[in-house]
Amino acid sequence: MPTFIAKIRDTQGKSRTEKIVAESLAQARNNLRDKGFVVQELKQSQGLPLSFDFKKFQNSFVSVPIKEKAVFSRQLATLVNAGVAIVRGLGVLADQCTNPKMKQALIDISNDVQSGVNLSDSMRKHPDCFDGLYVSMIQAGEVGGVLDEVLNRLAKLLEDVARLQNQIKSALAYPTVVGFIAVTIFVGMTVFLLPVFAKIFTEIGTELPPLTQFLMTCSEILRSWKSFVIIAAFVAAKFAYGQYYKTRVGRETIDRLSLKMPLFGDLIQKSSVARFSRTFGSLTRSGVPILTSLEIVRDTSGNQVIANAIDAARLEVQQGGMISLALQKANVFPAMAIQMISIGEETGELDGMLMKVADFYEDEVEQAVKALTSVLEPIMILVLGSMVGTILMSMYLPLFKVFEKLG
Repeated sequence: MPTFIAKIRDTQGKSRTEKIVAESLAQARNNLRDKGFVVQELKQSQGLPLSFDFKKFQNSFVSVPIKEKAVFSRQLATLVNAGVAIVRGLGVLADQCTNPKMKQALIDISNDVQSGVNLSDSMRKHPDCFDGLYVSMIQAGEVGGVLDEVLNRLAKLLEDVARLQNQIKSALAYPTVVGFIAVTIFVGMTVFLLPVFAKIFTEIGTELPPLTQFLMTCSEILRSWKSFVIIAAFVAAKFAYGQYYKTRVGRETIDRLSLKMPLFGDLIQKSSVARFSRTFGSLTRSGVPILTSLEIVRDTSGNQVIANAIDAARLEVQQGGMISLALQKANVFPAMAIQMISIGEETGELDGMLMKVADFYEDEVEQAVKALTSVLEPIMILVLGSMVGTILMSMYLPLFKVFEKLG
């Protein structure tokens, strides 16, 4: 019998990898579930690779955008609703897919479904294309016989997530571009323009002022081997930051600080609340159990502090408590969001209330992005002007001394 490798979460909430021997993928999953494990990923062990798959290696560098998954979900929902068989629908969508990774995944899924594997189990083999959230909602749609409705909800969810991400990217794009231009201009003028003027003033015999001398020292450093030391220091600092962020303590510390950042902290909090509400509401509305939904939302939160709050809510629900009380204890969710979730729990309309929370905070994110952009524009113009002005002043100050001598 084949051997399967499973990434599971035990009853204590700890993740680990386990090997299991079973006749099929479905039987292996059922055996693990019977033991009380939550299956996060399950695939058949391939043993030692006998040949190098260049196409698979090439596809490993390709990503699948959220927008593309949303389009696929919408198209598959239309085909399923029209009565087209899933295998045929997957084949049609695979033929017109332009993303090589997504195309290969759809071909493999179509073959698996044709051989009798559930759509959700087949999608679970391709985590780069379909994450746990996507697979869980598909599985709930298959069980409830409402696959087309779930696919439409998935498309709407992914479109909302993509729009939210684009809003945040638009807020960060302006300072990033202007900052890069400012640094490029500063380095270019310091390295190439300033030494020419400094040489002229030295030949004339004019004493360079302190500002010009300081920038000349910077220019000499940038034009010498010492510049490589600076670059290496930046690379080492970035690597150390990445390694520290991979640790649980580091991730919690940095994510907690990011929520307290001026200007950006409020935006991060509101976008996280909007993403949590939209995802959690879509999962519960599709029939995914609340504990499983909270587990998925925790893993896709994007912020360790918020993930800890969601995990505390999951444990509270597991013991018969309320989500809103656990979130309130964590003190990371806005009071209004907690109150609306509490009302949803009391009235039995949690999914509908979560959608309203998501709508509200997505509008808040949009307004915060506009406000942030309006604040950053003059700040970045001031920074750019100050950097260029400093260079120009360092070149003009010696001229004043030359004019004094001539006078």
